[in-house]
Amino acid sequence: MMGGMSDLTEPERIRIDTGLLLDFYGQLLPDRARDMLERYYLDDFSLAEIAGQLGVSRQAVHDRLHQGLESLTQYEAKLHLLERFRQQRAALVAALGALDDGQIPKAREILAQLQELL
Repeated sequence: MMGGMSDLTEPERIRIDTGLLLDFYGQLLPDRARDMLERYYLDDFSLAEIAGQLGVSRQAVHDRLHQGLESLTQYEAKLHLLERFRQQRAALVAALGALDDGQIPKAREILAQLQELL
């Protein structure tokens, strides 16, 4: 298994977090904002490239990215979908680790707790 989030650089962590937030909340954003966020964070385009492709200024792209990220952050603060996803994933990783170690009762306990979360 790959390393955890702590092994990532700050820009890598931000890209992953933004990608996940877009997965959860992207459809709630205006199409233009979502498109710019996807191009910047998922497709790795620069501000200048996005501006050129969309026929807007670099500053307009920067502003829309900032607004879009703010909206995604607000959605997460209210709905906590990313937080819940991470808790569920951590529980699954822990249960698999317990199974790998032959700790079937521990794995069963973790999975029962996960079931309660769902």
